Amino acid sequence: MKTKKGKTAMPQIKYAHRFKKAYKHLPIDIQMKIKKAIQLLAENPRHPSLQTKPVQSFKGIYEARVDINYRMTYKRLPDDVLLVRFVAIHDEALKNP
Repeated sequence: MKTKKGKTAMPQIKYAHRFKKAYKHLPIDIQMKIKKAIQLLAENPRHPSLQTKPVQSFKGIYEARVDINYRMTYKRLPDDVLLVRFVAIHDEALKNP
């Protein structure tokens, strides 16, 4: 989406209750990595370090890399909103995104 000045608008980030619940139980170092990943997601959902891709068998849900072990999932909503749905260790995050 372009703004009037021709710059690309950043998507708005919203958080699902289950994301907030999972996030607060994670170690501080992982929380810091999640914050950085969310910042990258807000700036550019296709940022290479996020390695974003659709979650198989869950239409409209995407995964983004937090680090080698953790993934967060999100859904694109209308009006350039990204709903961050869940964060967990890779397999757990993708089992029920």
